[in-house]
Amino acid sequence: MTRFTRFARSTALPVSLLALALAGGCAAASEDASFGGDGGGAGVAQGGAQDFGQFRAILDDGDLPGPETLDDVGFFNEHKLELPPADCGQDICLHGELGVMGNMINGSNCTLLMLGMNTPIDPSTLQRPPLNLAIAVDTSGSMAGDPIGYVREGLYRMLDDLGPDDRVSLVAFDDQAEVVIESVIGNDPELTLAIGSLQAGGSTNIYDGLRVAYETVEAHADPALQNRVILLSDGEATSGIQSDTRLVEMSAAYNAEGYGLTTIGVGDGFNPELMRDLAEKGAGAFYFLEDPAAVLEVFEEEVKTFLVPLAKDVEISVQVDPGYALRAIYGTKQAQTWGNVGQISIPSLQIAHRTAVDDNEGGRRGGGGAMIVEVVPRDPAAAEEEGTVGQITMSWDAPGSDETMSTSVKIRSPLSPGQTPDEGHFSFAGVEKSFVMLNIYAGFQMAATRSSYGDLAGARGVLVPLAEQVEDWLADNPDADIEDDLKYIRKFIDNLDTRGAADEPQSPNPPNPWPQD
Repeated sequence: MTRFTRFARSTALPVSLLALALAGGCAAASEDASFGGDGGGAGVAQGGAQDFGQFRAILDDGDLPGPETLDDVGFFNEHKLELPPADCGQDICLHGELGVMGNMINGSNCTLLMLGMNTPIDPSTLQRPPLNLAIAVDTSGSMAGDPIGYVREGLYRMLDDLGPDDRVSLVAFDDQAEVVIESVIGNDPELTLAIGSLQAGGSTNIYDGLRVAYETVEAHADPALQNRVILLSDGEATSGIQSDTRLVEMSAAYNAEGYGLTTIGVGDGFNPELMRDLAEKGAGAFYFLEDPAAVLEVFEEEVKTFLVPLAKDVEISVQVDPGYALRAIYGTKQAQTWGNVGQISIPSLQIAHRTAVDDNEGGRRGGGGAMIVEVVPRDPAAAEEEGTVGQITMSWDAPGSDETMSTSVKIRSPLSPGQTPDEGHFSFAGVEKSFVMLNIYAGFQMAATRSSYGDLAGARGVLVPLAEQVEDWLADNPDADIEDDLKYIRKFIDNLDTRGAADEPQSPNPPNPWPQD
């Protein structure tokens, strides 16, 4: 295997919470890339998973996670990425940066474009629109004890960030849904009493709880307000309509009318795929809380920052030149590809609440974001223009106006498709971290897939060289996000070894994470 060559040292600064990376097995660069800048601007976040806590929790318990527990949106959202200054003259600045190197598992080519977004807007100067908020809380029997206690405490803390212009409703659901209190002002003492009345018992009727919450928001809808629902549950539906498809369809119909949704899953018994899907379609966040106590932070963060919109109806078009092939888009569930064209639709973007790499938010790292468009280098002679990889165009609607904004980035590379310098090539400091993120995600996914069908030695054969390469990178590039990733790579290896993986015959050649490159 080609030995991993260390990247240039970078300084982790507070920047983008949405990064788009083209990977060749990952591919290419921006025509106006800024070199050696200080980075800057507040982060920009998309809806969807905000962490990959379920995957980590399984490893913490000494078990082996299946591939379905590793969500690309949640994984990339846990990594802050450095970008050039947000000095484009618009509320959202688009950046594209090139990275090329041998991958961190077997050394074959990996070419990466980090396309990120940040904003010059200072979050402290941005006034949050008043809320028309309905909170649907699972009060089924499994929430008894500490879980419902933490929910009550989290809601109490949320009250500190609500004001007289906010309207709040509380819906409790077990076998059926009940409106506990409806559209009271945020500092109404009756709201405090309503929170204190929450008690656990019964089964879990998620459909009814979510439907009643939407109906309550709809009854008090106002275009001057943020009309939103927060859904919290610790389990799968056990009563009422239990079809995920029908639940998502019902929720999406309300989303189309402008009612957003954030979902919070507590413990390990809920349906993470359902909760992620609901949040992504509802222009909100999904949180997995392995520790019920973390709900205290989430309720506060939701009210303080995440509900401030920067853009609505965001459309990103990716056009890849014939010298490369577009294979897949990661980091969002709202994407389609056909041929060398990709289209990504994001309901809204917000200023994100995580401000720095070392801001771990009480143990959670969520609040970042990344999308990765994977492309494969092909025949250099097929390129329409030498040094060109393609073009990315983004349009969005400015909230509170009829104005539509747009911007585009032409993707250029000084390298021919597939060319892989031994020392690597990175046009800006932040793209090297994006490269490492992509490789770690690919390694986790490969190892989880192999271990799920019993190939423990094969899973170990992916993770051991990956751990060595990540250690090398961290020696010159200390980074809290990647250090935490490495901790879980090692835990994965340890859990495999306790099941005898190290004693099985080991392949001398690590597998190729991008077999077509």
